[in-house]
Amino acid sequence: MKTFLIVLLALVGAVVVVKFLPVALVPVIVVLGLLLVIGGLLAGGAAAIVAAVLALLVGLLAGGLALLVILAPIWIPVLVIVGLIALIKRLNARSA
Repeated sequence: MKTFLIVLLALVGAVVVVKFLPVALVPVIVVLGLLLVIGGLLAGGAAAIVAAVLALLVGLLAGGLALLVILAPIWIPVLVIVGLIALIKRLNARSA
């Protein structure tokens, strides 16, 4: 008789647990949903920061390229003169 009562009590307990399982899982589902929303917002914020940094880098590179183009009338002749001087020095070093 004692075993029958234990089995009956376990069966009743299982039925109660199955009946109240959806009610017990509601807080878990709500918390997981909130964590998912917060994670999405954080990931979106991180993506926005990465996009802003990349835009800043592209802007700086474009500005540097524009500066090189603007100063080309100065640095190209200077580069030619420096190259000619290096070539003449090397030719004089071989003949000596």
